[in-house]
Amino acid sequence: MLSPETTLLVVIDVQGNLARVVAESESAIRAVGQLVQGSGLLGIPVLLTAQVPEKIGHTIPEIARLLPEQADLPRVHFSIWQDAGVQQAIRNSRRQQLLICGFETHICLYQSSLDLLAEGFEVYLAADAVSSRNPYNKTIALQELSSQGVHLTTVEMALFSLMRSAQHPAFKSISKLIK
Repeated sequence: MLSPETTLLVVIDVQGNLARVVAESESAIRAVGQLVQGSGLLGIPVLLTAQVPEKIGHTIPEIARLLPEQADLPRVHFSIWQDAGVQQAIRNSRRQQLLICGFETHICLYQSSLDLLAEGFEVYLAADAVSSRNPYNKTIALQELSSQGVHLTTVEMALFSLMRSAQHPAFKSISKLIK
């Protein structure tokens, strides 16, 4: 189960036009936003990454404005772990549980998750905060990732797991956030 002391939220490629062309983009973007806001309420650090932002664009305003002090980390590899800057940011966080969301499930999230597992991280994928242009690609990627040891979760499941109790100081705020 996720723990606030050991979790890092990694937002992958919620950027430019890509964010607008994935299946059910509005729902997925809203879920990513809830996860980012909930992480902030719980004191969980967030890492933004963007695949070749000079071509695809930077993190979309709806998400970027939730983290005004943070720029996205640019990368060229599909797997975030293959880029030295992202790898260093993850190592510097000293977190072992990585909660992942973003686009596209069957490419960047798939390759990143498998690389992170191979490096010994515990990987959680928020299934309602990920998408692909073709929904079938997302479905197959989720099945494969689950069979390889990635923990599938949802935004609500992750946030409530991190709180553990209705007595948590962020309970009311997070309850409002997910409604």
